[in-house]
Amino acid sequence: MTQQIIVGLIVAAAAIYAAWRWMPAGWRLGAAQKIAAGGQRAGLVDEDRARQLAASLAKTSGCGSCDSCGACGTADAKQPADKPATSVR
Repeated sequence: MTQQIIVGLIVAAAAIYAAWRWMPAGWRLGAAQKIAAGGQRAGLVDEDRARQLAASLAKTSGCGSCDSCGACGTADAKQPADKPATSVR
């Protein structure tokens, strides 16, 4: 019985993480602010720590949601004209 409860908690945590990870950036930002404000109202964190928590929760881990990682190339990062692009096979 205890094993089933532990496995259920692990699966629930994984589902929450996956939902948070793939949530649109706007939703994630709003949810992060609500979670941080709730923690502050409950007395778990002070105002400064609540702001830090909201900023931390609003970030995404890795690529995939294109909200702030900056990994996408810019117009300045084009290939030089004298060097052809190489292909990997």
